[in-house]
Amino acid sequence: MADMTRGYLHWVNERGTVLPQGPVLLSPSSLFSAFHREVIEKKPEKFKVQCLTDIKNLFYPNTEPFYAAFGNRPADVYSYKQVGVSLNRIFTVNPKGELIQEHAKTNISSYVRLCEVVDHVFPLLKRSHSSDFPCSDTYSRFTYWREPLPPFENQEMHPDAT
Repeated sequence: MADMTRGYLHWVNERGTVLPQGPVLLSPSSLFSAFHREVIEKKPEKFKVQCLTDIKNLFYPNTEPFYAAFGNRPADVYSYKQVGVSLNRIFTVNPKGELIQEHAKTNISSYVRLCEVVDHVFPLLKRSHSSDFPCSDTYSRFTYWREPLPPFENQEMHPDAT
């Protein structure tokens, strides 16, 4: 099943847009055990919550390694909430391929639209220093017209600090 799943994920291609490379996490239990959990018990989230919790525990305590999550079923949403993904960064993909943001179910979007605003939704992991203008975010329309923050005076916050 792992090879079939990997093959399918590499095959998915929407007008040249493909899924990013990443790990494929499959249940280590038998096919019958997984079938029983998914179909008979109707608790597919059991494996997903356990798996995501194990991954989360690999990171420094009190950190949130999951920034956003995508799923196609209510059980996925439940699993992501259980491991601490913020509701406004959980997306459900419906059968039409539309993205629905969980905290605002009327906000129906697409992967193309998400790509247009990706820098505002997801954190920048690594700044590229190969750019001709390394401070381009300093002069973006978003930051250029923003009011500057008021000066911060530490002594007002802690009057007894010397």
